[in-house]
Amino acid sequence: MSKYPPPHHLTHDRDKMISVMRHFPLATVISAHKGLAYATHIPVIYNETTGKLVAHMDRSNPQLSTFTNGSELLVVFNGPDAYISPSIYEVQSLPTWNHIIVHVRGTLKLITNEEAAKETLISMTEFLEAPSHKYRLTKENERMQRLIDYIVAFEIDINHWEGKFKLSQDKRGQDFLNAKEVLIKKSGEDATGFIEEMYKSME
Repeated sequence: MSKYPPPHHLTHDRDKMISVMRHFPLATVISAHKGLAYATHIPVIYNETTGKLVAHMDRSNPQLSTFTNGSELLVVFNGPDAYISPSIYEVQSLPTWNHIIVHVRGTLKLITNEEAAKETLISMTEFLEAPSHKYRLTKENERMQRLIDYIVAFEIDINHWEGKFKLSQDKRGQDFLNAKEVLIKKSGEDATGFIEEMYKSME
């Protein structure tokens, strides 16, 4: 029986996976309870110091009913993706879809201290405002003070990493390079440097 995902579509390079998380922080947080799956799309930040993920969710979100300390969450970070037409290949092939995706699983810890919850909002804003930092959120912000009770902050201690980098690794020479160019064109100039970094050691 074949392995899935195919080994050549997986990366074990932790730095590359962290780079995906940092460049594409809008993640899908997935949990389940009594056979019912829940998913929420929220920014999730990787804390370089602790190695943990940090996020917050609207207190009215029904997914919070599945959150208990120590429960396991799946978080999906979606990087660039593109449809690959067989027309770009010199060797006959079939249509496919290339993508860069990171799955991480980890245990949940709710942040119940109000000041600690504020710190997560401040650090998240600082990360997302980089590099220009045109806006700074401070503890004295009155609006944050009024709304802090309407969110639930939490962190995730990662215990499993999986980098799914499907980038036409089964192709050779010009066909491999053509698929790379399609991904770059689809993703735009801003993503070119990131994609080039992901391809390092593959070519």
